[in-house]
Amino acid sequence: MRLCRLAAGAATAAVAAFAVFAVGSHFAPKGAEPVSPVAGTPADLPPELKRGAYLAAAADCVACHTAQNGTPFAGGRAFALPFGTIYATNITPDPETGIGNWSDDAFVAAVRSGIGSHGHLYPAMPYTSYAEMSRDDVLAIKAYLVSLQPMHKPTPANSLSFPFNQRWGMTLWNFLFFHEQRFVPDLQKNVQWNRGAYLATALGHCGECHTPRNAGFAMQSRNYLSGAGVQGWKAYNTTSEASYGIGGWTDAQLTAYLSRGHASGRSSASGPMAEVVEHSLQYLTPGDISALVTYLRSVTPATGDTAGTIELDPSAVRASNAVLPGVHPAKDVLRRGQRLFEGDCAGCHQWNGVGRETEYASLTGSHAVNDPSGTALVQVLLHGSSLEVGGRKQLMPGFGGAYSDADIAAVADYVLAHFGSKTGTVTAEQVGKQRAIQ
Repeated sequence: MRLCRLAAGAATAAVAAFAVFAVGSHFAPKGAEPVSPVAGTPADLPPELKRGAYLAAAADCVACHTAQNGTPFAGGRAFALPFGTIYATNITPDPETGIGNWSDDAFVAAVRSGIGSHGHLYPAMPYTSYAEMSRDDVLAIKAYLVSLQPMHKPTPANSLSFPFNQRWGMTLWNFLFFHEQRFVPDLQKNVQWNRGAYLATALGHCGECHTPRNAGFAMQSRNYLSGAGVQGWKAYNTTSEASYGIGGWTDAQLTAYLSRGHASGRSSASGPMAEVVEHSLQYLTPGDISALVTYLRSVTPATGDTAGTIELDPSAVRASNAVLPGVHPAKDVLRRGQRLFEGDCAGCHQWNGVGRETEYASLTGSHAVNDPSGTALVQVLLHGSSLEVGGRKQLMPGFGGAYSDADIAAVADYVLAHFGSKTGTVTAEQVGKQRAIQ
């Protein structure tokens, strides 16, 4: 889900490049095998599997290789693209439908070079980031995967229209945009920074979602982590920029958001980011979360698409209390949205945005309610959001079945005005397009 846009763009760029005469691959020097900076592991697995289980969680393998309500790692998750559908593969140790008969070299080639049993992989598999991993780490993940219960589950055949179903076209995309290199520690930085950099790049592949892409849908290195659209959601700016990014967040807020999916006074994770927290980040050790914070603090500030400055003390919220709203200057324009919010939303979120039953329902300071486009806000209103952390499930129901496109737009624009002091630009037409994504 998080990488569908990349897969679509990669295939499009590959087809556009068919006229380019190129044979084989064109990679930058791969470099020596890195010594992995990551050693922390949980304590409840046999010693030889501890590291692999931990690394598999850090790399978020389960999120993509598990179908909805399916068996973990058994594949089948659909990636819906404009020209067809790609399915994630079975990576349990079943010898026929999984990786049970894969050699170490074959597994490493798939993870780091994007070469699978059927040829070139589409980069819905983020091999462009995994390329930085050490061979030892890749094989530790394999050791963990082959220790699981084999599941005989064939992967559904991809249904891609011609010419997107021609895997050899990915050779050209790789020629143009994929430079296979291993992680190289920065000797000018300390151990904690390098550990965080490896977690964020080689394993966590944060840039795949949070970095905008060029015309060929390769990541724009100059705008690294400055924010991008992902499958109808927004992956917001996570550079150290203060107005649009995380530069104004405290270390405690960043730590809480990464490890629990909620930062008091800021945002709660939803959509694809909620999946990352649920399946990956919540399992990292406190030391590794701290290393990630250290690394993110160092990322060069960038404004990205300037989705909206974050208003931490909006006037409408300041004039409200838990049960009564303050009067908004544009109350007539926003009356419809306010009425809908009053009927279905205020009971949980409250007019002052604090959240009644759970802190995850707080709204003030959220990126989503400060982005005039309302992209992520519309997704949550339509489809809801779910996040399970520490055995406790946080659930926001979706209203797509009960609300028309115009209703969703009205609520979104009201929430943007009330909780973000923003003039929303959400329209029924926009909502209709986002409704069709899932």
